[in-house]
Amino acid sequence: MFITMIFRLLTLVFYILRLIIKKQTMSGKSRIILISCIAVFTGIMSLQAQTVNEWRGSGRTGIYPESSLLKTWPASGPSLLWESMEAGNGFSSVTVTEDAVYITGRKGSDDYLTAFTQEGKLKWSTRYGKASDSNYPDSRGTATYAGGKLYVVSGAGDMVCIGTDGKIIWSVNYFQKYNSKAPMFGISESSVVVDNKVIGTPGGNTAAAVAFNAANGSVVWTTPPVKEGTQYVNPLVIESGGRKILVTVTTGSILGINVADGKLLWKVSYEGMNTQQGGRRNHTNTPLYRDGFLLVANGYDQVAVKLKINPDGSTPTVVWKNTDLTPHVGGAVLLGDLIFSSTHDNNSMGRWICVDWNTGNILWINNWHNKGSVISADGMLYIYEERTGNVGLVRPGREKLDVVSQFRITKGSGPYWAHPVINKGRLFIRHGEHLAVYSLRSR
Repeated sequence: MFITMIFRLLTLVFYILRLIIKKQTMSGKSRIILISCIAVFTGIMSLQAQTVNEWRGSGRTGIYPESSLLKTWPASGPSLLWESMEAGNGFSSVTVTEDAVYITGRKGSDDYLTAFTQEGKLKWSTRYGKASDSNYPDSRGTATYAGGKLYVVSGAGDMVCIGTDGKIIWSVNYFQKYNSKAPMFGISESSVVVDNKVIGTPGGNTAAAVAFNAANGSVVWTTPPVKEGTQYVNPLVIESGGRKILVTVTTGSILGINVADGKLLWKVSYEGMNTQQGGRRNHTNTPLYRDGFLLVANGYDQVAVKLKINPDGSTPTVVWKNTDLTPHVGGAVLLGDLIFSSTHDNNSMGRWICVDWNTGNILWINNWHNKGSVISADGMLYIYEERTGNVGLVRPGREKLDVVSQFRITKGSGPYWAHPVINKGRLFIRHGEHLAVYSLRSR
C-alpha cells in the first residue's frame, strides 16, 4: 500500500512538473533540474508498469526474494494472520500485489477472480468465464498481474483481462477461436505476459500458440500448428542469443517459440526420450532454466531431461536424463546446484528427491507423508504434501530431507494441489475453498 501511494504521488508530481515546463517561466538551470526530475520519475513509472506478479514468482522459479524469515516454527505452526472461505474452489495460487491479494476459484459452474485487501477483507469477486467440465473442475489458472491489470484463463479457455477494480476490459475464448480441444483434466494455463503481449497455447491443428495485445486483446501473432495437443504446463519465457523464447510442452514435444514474432525456433521430441514408449503422459510442471540450460521434468513415467539451449536458435542438445525425477503436479526448485522436487510413484503416493543439477545424479530420495509442491525463500524450502495437507519447513542439503518444522492444514476440501506463495514475510496456503495467511517473521 505504501509503495502504491508513493507511486501515485510521484505521478502527480510528474504532471505538475510538465505543466511548469510548458509555461516556460523559469531560468535555464531550473529547467535543466526539472527535466532531470521528469526523467527520473519517468523511469520509476516505467519500472512500475513492467512489474509482473505471476505463477511461482519471478521467472516462475518457485523462489521468492524474502529475508529475515523464521528458521523454525512453533509446534502448532506459524501464526495465522487471517483466513477466508470466500475464494471459491480451486487449485490455483494467490497473486499478491502492493495493495491486494487475488485468487481464482470456481463458484457453481463458473470461474471467478476474487480480490482481498492485504488484511483479508473482501474487495470484489468477478465472474470471468465457464469453469472446466472435467472430473477436476476447480479453478487452476493463477492470475498474472502486469501493467496494472490482471490476466486469467478460465477452465473453458476464456482469456480475460480484468482491471484492479474488478471490471472486465477484454475477453476472448482462444480455445474456441483456434478450434482447440481442452486436455482430459481441463485447462490449467496461467497467462504469460511479456512485452505487452499475453500468450496462450491452444495447441491442436490451427495454432500451437497465440499472442494477444495486452491492452485490447487483438491478435499480434500466431504460431503455426505442430498438430499436438496442449497440456497442463504453465509456459516459461527464457532469454538466449538475444531472443526471448517461450518454452512449453505439448503432448509429445518441447517447443521453443520466438516471443517477438511467434516463429517456432525448435521442437524436441520429449516422448522420444523415453526408453519405454506409450502410456499416459500428463505434463504439468513449468520447466526450470538457468545459464543456458533447461530442465523439463514431469510424472507418469516421463523421463526428466536437461537440455543445452543453443544461442543460435538451433535444436537444443541433451545433457542428461533421469528417470526418478518425476514430479507429479508439485514442480521443482533449483538452489545452487541442487534440484529439489518429488516423485510420482503412482497417483496416490510419492517421495521427495534431490538431484545434482550438473550431473543428473540422485543425491537422495526420502519419504515424508506424500509427494507435493515445493517452493523456496530465504535459503529454506517449503513443502506442501498433497494428501493430508502437511506443510514442512526444510533445511536444504545434499544428504537428506531435513524437515525442521511442520504443521497441518485442516480446513478446506479436495487434494492439496495449490502451490504456496510467500510475500512480505507471509505464507499463503490454499486448500480448495479455504485460503490461510501465516506470518513467517517474529512478531
